[in-house]
Amino acid sequence: MRDVLDLGELHVEVTRKAIKHVHLSVLPPDGKVRVAAPQSTPLETIRLFVISKLAWIKSQQRKLQTQERETPREFLNKESHYLWGKRYLLDIRFVDAAPAISLTPRKLQLQVRPGADQTKCEEVLDGWYRQQVRDAVPPLLAKWESLLGVRANKIFVQRMKTKWGSCTAGSGYIRLNTDLAKKPPECLEYIVVHELVHLLEPTHNERFVRLMDLYLPHWQHLRAQLNNLPVRHEDWHY
Repeated sequence: MRDVLDLGELHVEVTRKAIKHVHLSVLPPDGKVRVAAPQSTPLETIRLFVISKLAWIKSQQRKLQTQERETPREFLNKESHYLWGKRYLLDIRFVDAAPAISLTPRKLQLQVRPGADQTKCEEVLDGWYRQQVRDAVPPLLAKWESLLGVRANKIFVQRMKTKWGSCTAGSGYIRLNTDLAKKPPECLEYIVVHELVHLLEPTHNERFVRLMDLYLPHWQHLRAQLNNLPVRHEDWHY
C-alpha cells in the first residue's frame, strides 16, 4: 500500500511494510524522498515525522544534487578505473581463455574472450570488484566484531544504488556496496563499523552517535570523505 504526502514543494512516497520502525530515505540522483512505515502507523503521524526531519532532508538533497558523478564507463583502453582509491588505466586484452583481471603498478588488465562487448566487460569487472570487497571484509569483521561484542550472521556484497551499506538488525544480515572496492580502504572499514553498530542500535539516534564516537572517533570525517568522492554513473529507475 502506497500513499503520497504533499508538503508544499516536497512530495514524499510512503510505503507500508511489516516493520517496527519508520525509515526515511533521500534517494539519488535528485533527492526523491521515500518513507517505509509499519502498516499500522497513521498517515498524520508519518507527516509529523517527516516535518520534523525537513532540515535533514534538505541537507541530504543538497549533497546529492551537488555530488560529483563518474562519467559513464565505455570500457575503452586507457580509460580510468579505480581500486581502493588508486587510479589505473584500463588495458583490455582479447584472449580465447576464461575472463580474468590482473594489475600492474599503473594498469588494470582485463582479459575477455574475442567478441566480448561492453556489457560483458562490465560484468567481469563488477564480479572482480565484488570479490575484492569479499576478500577485504573477514579481517575487518574479526577486528570489529570482537571490539563491539556483536556478530553478523551473513554478509552480502552487491550493487546498491542508494546506500553504501545496510543492516537488518533482526536477522544480523549486513549488505555492502560493491563500489566500496573503488574507494580508499578506510571507507570500507567505516561502513563495516557503521553497520555492525546497527546490531547494537538499529536507528541513527543519539545512542548510535555515541557508540560511533566511542569506537571510531573520526567516523564523521570518514563519512564526509566517502560522500565527497565521485559515485558511479547510473541510469536511475525507481
